[in-house]
Amino acid sequence: MPRMEKEYKDRLFCYIFGSEAHKEWTLSLYNAVGGTSYDAPEDITIATIEQVLYMGVHNDVAFLICDEVHLYEQQSTFNPNMPLRLMQYVSNIYERLITLRRKNKYGSTLISLPTPKLIVFYNGKDDQPEETTMYLSDAFNDNTKADADIWVRVRMININRGRSEEIKAACRPLSEYTWIVEAIRRNRQQMPLDEAVDMALNNMPSDFIIKPWLEANRKGVRNMLLTEYNEEETMQLFKEEYRKEGRKELSSLIKELIARGRSADIERVVTDPGYCDKLMEDMGLNDNNHHYEKQPDVV
Repeated sequence: MPRMEKEYKDRLFCYIFGSEAHKEWTLSLYNAVGGTSYDAPEDITIATIEQVLYMGVHNDVAFLICDEVHLYEQQSTFNPNMPLRLMQYVSNIYERLITLRRKNKYGSTLISLPTPKLIVFYNGKDDQPEETTMYLSDAFNDNTKADADIWVRVRMININRGRSEEIKAACRPLSEYTWIVEAIRRNRQQMPLDEAVDMALNNMPSDFIIKPWLEANRKGVRNMLLTEYNEEETMQLFKEEYRKEGRKELSSLIKELIARGRSADIERVVTDPGYCDKLMEDMGLNDNNHHYEKQPDVV
């Protein structure tokens, strides 16, 4: 497993359930969502695509077991494009497996592939049903989707308080993870983010099975949570302002900053109109017919 000072780039969900050190937690989640009772965590092979960009598209948790490849994603914002994203993740994992197993996809022999199982764990603030099924075909034209040659299904499970309680009861690490998320959000209403994170970590019940590991790596976990929640709040602000302004050029700027790994600039462009216009001009994205207006302060 990578050293802790690099792992803070992950999100807490990925850190808990995508860890080579604690495959028993991954297996517990697998059993909870599938209604199974496997008891051999050593049979799990972690296959997660590493995150390389702050605010970039990345895979949370992927693993192989029982001739299946399971992709688990945690989302704090409802995203109807998850079937597309997970299809892309599966494709990348298949490509990696074919290379590692030295198979020839251009040959005459059929390559055996693990069956994909795609799940999103939703814990956002918007009200969502306990379970939702999303299909790639939802994005297709209604007049042609019946004849589509690609079929992708994603199961979205709402893990907020009062939802999917049976699954959380069957997987203690998931229940404990949702407790931390809820505690930070509750604390955030009364104090700055860093204090909200510290209070949540300090107040973790002593019987949490994930507590010793998180405490042993507290500095990295804290940095991870601060990065994650800064990302969430910044992206929420961006989405709100984007809906108001309809600025295609601002969207292009955000994507360009992500591509260049300039995460420190992203929050500034939504609060500093002058800096936003300067970056647009420097990167050749400026629209002379529009000017970026002052955004509200980041909370």
